[in-house]
Amino acid sequence: MLKKSLLAWHDEGQITIPYALITGYKQLGLNEQEVILLIHIFSFIEKGNDFPTPEELSNRMTINSSDCSEMLSRLIQKGFINIIDGFNSEGIRFEKYSLQPLLEKVIEQFLYNKKQEEAVIQKNEEADLYTCFEQEFGRPLSPFECETLGMWLDDDRHDPTIITAALREAVISGKLNFRYIDRILFEWKKNGIRTIEQAKIHGRKFRQYQTQQRKKQYETSATSKSIPFYNWLSEDRSD
Repeated sequence: MLKKSLLAWHDEGQITIPYALITGYKQLGLNEQEVILLIHIFSFIEKGNDFPTPEELSNRMTINSSDCSEMLSRLIQKGFINIIDGFNSEGIRFEKYSLQPLLEKVIEQFLYNKKQEEAVIQKNEEADLYTCFEQEFGRPLSPFECETLGMWLDDDRHDPTIITAALREAVISGKLNFRYIDRILFEWKKNGIRTIEQAKIHGRKFRQYQTQQRKKQYETSATSKSIPFYNWLSEDRSD
């Protein structure tokens, strides 16, 4: 008996409700009753009833059909649902609810919230960036240095994490100055460096190249010193 009941429960199916609707309906200007009504419309549509009556909807809720009808009218006026007219294959006119306007509003609100969250994160990252520079330089930044940092962020569109990586690269190279960091950022941008991992790989390759170059210079210098210098001007030409 229990098994049959569970199977019957499973066969009833499920409906998919956007999580952003549940978490953001207040921002959309909806109240709890309106959200529940919309969820019931979702469920009727999923079961093949595209135009449930106020009576059918109110039977599932704690409001009467009159209040349900008023709520439906309000949702239509506020642009959350539409009523679409059409004709079926037999030429019979029909009406159905469209929840497309609701989904569009939910998406717009979701994207707006994400943009606001990203703005807060970026603002915090920029504040941390200034702190990081002051810690490495061991002093407050000058107005010119602050302006340069602002230009890297606003004009050159460098990500704060990339600027921090360039600062670390300058520290490792023993050249802690803004001109050197600016050069690093210029080279990275020219070479398409966009992530911390790419910056690390590029930095290792650059330091390996510098080490090889210094080794070659040393070997060339040592070789030139081992070959005696012949002074043609002091040669004895008495014979």
